[in-house]
Amino acid sequence: MPTAPRSLSKLLAFDTSTEHLSVAVCHGDRLLAHNGVGGAQSSTTLLPLIQQLLAEAGLALADLDAIAFGRGPGSFTGLRTACSVAQGLAFGANVPLLPVDTLLAVAEEARHAFGARQVVAVLDARMDQLYAANYDFEANGPLGGDEEPLLLSPEALDVPAGWALAGNAFAAYGPRLAPASARHEVLPTATAMLRLAPALLAAGRTVPAAQAWPLYVRDKVAQTTEERAAIKAAAAAAVIPPTTA
Repeated sequence: MPTAPRSLSKLLAFDTSTEHLSVAVCHGDRLLAHNGVGGAQSSTTLLPLIQQLLAEAGLALADLDAIAFGRGPGSFTGLRTACSVAQGLAFGANVPLLPVDTLLAVAEEARHAFGARQVVAVLDARMDQLYAANYDFEANGPLGGDEEPLLLSPEALDVPAGWALAGNAFAAYGPRLAPASARHEVLPTATAMLRLAPALLAAGRTVPAAQAWPLYVRDKVAQTTEERAAIKAAAAAAVIPPTTA
């Protein structure tokens, strides 16, 4: 069983911004995590997984100090699912929310897994574009800075000399991306969010449920029928009694 850093207490984290679903719970030194297929399945599998991990950790929703969720950028449907579920859980249990930038979670995963200290984090935005942001853990501490994410073409991505490139865009755009000191295929994970949580909490980044919004970067006017159905289902199912565990 993996262990969580001692600075963490009782936290839930989840991300549905990509085609993968990631959920994690920490209770003191215990860390319980699940990573699997997401995408269209996230709206139906996320809540049962949360309930399962909380039960295994011996926690009820109301016991949590905060709920961290991937706010974006990423899949429109995935971000709306994560936000709807986070809001529903927070309203039901009166727990503060901790929105986490998905690109920051990518950079943190590269830092933790590969020792990268200066990272250009990228996620495939589809439509021949990338979401990208730079994080310098050497100069800016555990949150790597506060840079706004960009939406750009693969050819427009700039990688500073000596910096690593991390994310999920290599299969689609690898030959078109600028050279980097290293390339790390990583995703935003719930465990990365838990590692970031102490610094985010110290920085006062928690918000009430009503102020938890997705970070889209790319504007989109309309929702598809599938997106509307997924969001409606996630929001309707998200209110779990605080004593679930």
